[in-house]
Amino acid sequence: MQQREEQLRQEMIRLQQEFDKMTQELQSGLFLKNMLLAMWEVWPFGALPGALVLLFKLFWMATEVDSDESESSSDESSSSSEEEEEAPVNEWDVGRFLMQQMQVPVLHLAKRCKVVEALVGDLLHACHLITLNTPLLRLEQCIGVGSAFEGWSSHWDTVYSLLVPLKPPTGHCFHLELGAGGELPARHGRVRVELECVCLRQQLLGDVRCFLHRPEAELGRNQGPCLLQYLCSHSYLDVEKTACWFQLTAMNAWLLLPASHRCRLTVLRSSRSCKLRLEKVSGRSLSIEILFGVQQGDSRVFLTSQQARAGLPSSTTWLESCAVPEMLFFRFVARQAPQDSCHLTCLNLFARLLEGTGFSTYCLKTVLMHLLTVIPLSRWHRGHLLERVDGILQYLQRCLEDKQLHHFLLGNERVPREVPLPVAFQTASPLNLFQRLAQEPDAHAQALRDFRRLQVRLRSLL
Repeated sequence: MQQREEQLRQEMIRLQQEFDKMTQELQSGLFLKNMLLAMWEVWPFGALPGALVLLFKLFWMATEVDSDESESSSDESSSSSEEEEEAPVNEWDVGRFLMQQMQVPVLHLAKRCKVVEALVGDLLHACHLITLNTPLLRLEQCIGVGSAFEGWSSHWDTVYSLLVPLKPPTGHCFHLELGAGGELPARHGRVRVELECVCLRQQLLGDVRCFLHRPEAELGRNQGPCLLQYLCSHSYLDVEKTACWFQLTAMNAWLLLPASHRCRLTVLRSSRSCKLRLEKVSGRSLSIEILFGVQQGDSRVFLTSQQARAGLPSSTTWLESCAVPEMLFFRFVARQAPQDSCHLTCLNLFARLLEGTGFSTYCLKTVLMHLLTVIPLSRWHRGHLLERVDGILQYLQRCLEDKQLHHFLLGNERVPREVPLPVAFQTASPLNLFQRLAQEPDAHAQALRDFRRLQVRLRSLL
């Protein structure tokens, strides 16, 4: 174990030295030439066109970000006086907040999400370029998840979360091992990495080497770092080693992007994800968190690097997440609901009202998702706002009285077919998110007191 850790440390030092050299070449103008030559060696029939396309894409991204910021700056300047007035106002002045949400949809949030998703996508592309000769992990296209990409996050404290699916390199395969006896969807799991034979492909195409059937000494001389050696612990993909590798790669890949000349990127300390802070010369900043995940079959459920509230037993333990299906559900609703639907306004409002109570935003989001499949979407028109707010409150009250709130995605026949789920989710028994209230009388009593506080706040507002 200590020997593997030492090998990983030495390899990280080597990569950092190579990246430092790359940075010097970039500043001297030699890097682009070397990168094109390397691409030509790897892709003899498509390197030059691919490089030109990449350079054009990076230039377009730079102009796109600039145009977006210039366009959004006018919107922000027009509302800056309102924001300056809003700062000293009592935090429970939600009446004006509600009116702003009704009058101005969260279009700015959606626009910013697109920019963030495109920027992270280009960062991943640059990561791919500088790790071409290292058979470690393949980074797939990022997926925006969480409240921002669901369309209801408050703009003043938004963290843009994106999930990066991981695929094994050629000659390797992933096998998911879900924790026995765990309850969906909070199960833990591990990702076992195994070598697979690619001798036939090598004979036909000659483009890969079979890790399984080549002598270990020859692999060590010719192949460079191996996934099992550097990013795994006891043959299982290690979350912390993966996060460390990606953080180092992302720091150096950032130098390839035009945005690096106008913004400063800071990689924040995180053991299971990559947290980034992007700062412009104007002082404005953007917070981004990149999570890693391994997909379960053809579903959109992943084993992710997300940290569990109660902690996880080891660095090879991954947490099952429904973030992508939930995001897809909100996108489905957005396509089907009236243009001026109030469902996101309701969620944004309750997220603000819940501050200081024992209720989580996920609890209210679950209530809303259930109601969106029960009440016809045509009845979520803005004119029905007060009726829908009252309906959410009544639904939550019944759940508290029954000490039962079912997880939306488990054993629920009302989940749209457009939200792909594993068979185990479709056939599972409903999972009670209020199980703790049923088991602990004190917790139930506290929840009832929090609900009465929520009622008072709504009465004072409406």
